[in-house]
Amino acid sequence: MALWKPKTSNNRRQTTAFVLVCSIGLLLLLWDSRRVLPVPSRATTTQYHSSVSAVAESPLPLHQQQQQHEYPQRPNGGDVDGDLSSARAPFIAWPLRRVCAETTYVPGLTFLCDNNSGGPGNIRNYILTCVRYAVDAGATALILPRIRSRSPNDPANLFREYQPFGYMFDEAHFRAGMAEACPRIATYASIEDVPGAQEKASREGRTVDKIVERVTPKNFGGSRAGCDQRDPNRHTDQFGAAFREHLRASAAEFGWAPSNDVDNPRLIRFSWGVLWDWPVQRDGAEFAATFGGLLRVRADILDLADAIVSSMRALAASTRGTEIIGGQSFLGVHLRTEADALSQWPSYENQTKNYLRQAASQGYQGRAAFLASGNSTEFHKFSKEANASLQLDVRSKYDMLDGHKEELAKLKTLSWDQQALVDFVVLLNCDYFVGVSPSSFSINVALKRHLKDEGMYTRPWKVGGQGDGRSWLVGRYGRYWEDWLFMFDGMWP
Repeated sequence: MALWKPKTSNNRRQTTAFVLVCSIGLLLLLWDSRRVLPVPSRATTTQYHSSVSAVAESPLPLHQQQQQHEYPQRPNGGDVDGDLSSARAPFIAWPLRRVCAETTYVPGLTFLCDNNSGGPGNIRNYILTCVRYAVDAGATALILPRIRSRSPNDPANLFREYQPFGYMFDEAHFRAGMAEACPRIATYASIEDVPGAQEKASREGRTVDKIVERVTPKNFGGSRAGCDQRDPNRHTDQFGAAFREHLRASAAEFGWAPSNDVDNPRLIRFSWGVLWDWPVQRDGAEFAATFGGLLRVRADILDLADAIVSSMRALAASTRGTEIIGGQSFLGVHLRTEADALSQWPSYENQTKNYLRQAASQGYQGRAAFLASGNSTEFHKFSKEANASLQLDVRSKYDMLDGHKEELAKLKTLSWDQQALVDFVVLLNCDYFVGVSPSSFSINVALKRHLKDEGMYTRPWKVGGQGDGRSWLVGRYGRYWEDWLFMFDGMWP
């Protein structure tokens, strides 16, 4: 009996043909779906991951999460957030709203963010850092921050009487931003307005200010043994839980009733000097780029700055252009040589030499420059040197308001630091900026200007490099603490 033998060659040919047909069909299917299905944009991807994270971590109900995470899209590759480098940029609330949705709230926990001092850069950063800590702690209330003013006769004397929030910033804008992003955190005008504060003080036989507890945030969540005390807080992820445990343990130790928002608040004021504590990139680039928008410079100062910018552009248009720079472009300069400048900072000679060299490299020979300085003697000295070497026409805010009697009169009524805010806004608008590290003013200007191109997706400033094409800072960059480089990690743009 003959055995049956399979037709191996025919079977193989059939199998090969079948696989080939299937492969071609699969490729056609994938090609067709590629044309039909949209490719997710960067904004869509960010939105998806943000929403998933918030729903997983936040104690709020799902329907509230869906309402709170309707993030803005980024159509056609452009930012919908506008120009975040502008002093008039709108506050974008969703990055802060996401953080507020993730915290564990403590009824009656109230933060006072008023232990600040210095110029606008320091004041601004202290308030923002304090608010960021307050959110993680679970605060349900903030006292509208007061601002410590300096002596009008001695700029180095930073600890004089308190001024209201409106001394520098737009109160309505701050309140609206907090209400939109963190609706569970109330903002009170004064400590006496906090529910139960006066009753608690009366029960304890003390004034209201005496029931405020002074704390240092780096004491909660971990240590950095062996590091300089100026090192940023490396345990911010643990701060909230550790601080709430401190509230519970201290209440148990002293026999206090749990805090509430009726008659038993816990009032917290931070120690001085925490302004650089929080690593600003810790919550993501979108948070770092938008959080500073909570503090908008007050409207009348913005108007003065706008008038100066307009005059500077008119002046620039009247000067002869170069192959690189033309039209209404003007240079912005910050000369930091006032009485409160530290001796180890770059000297007048160092700043001037490098500023003029950078101005030449950027094509500002024969052009116009706006100079911000609180030292009138060295302002005139710099102006003469700049004109002699580069034919650079250097002007101040007073020069540019010379023909505007009403605005000039208004400028003269402002304090030293209020006038510095005018300079700050003008420098945000210049076409190229040169400043000095480690001046918090210069760094703040440079980092805010750095938001111009990438908006919420802005990557960190490259410390010690050649700048970002819009700004450059002279300084020493070899030692992290001694050269104050920690400020770049803790400065909110």
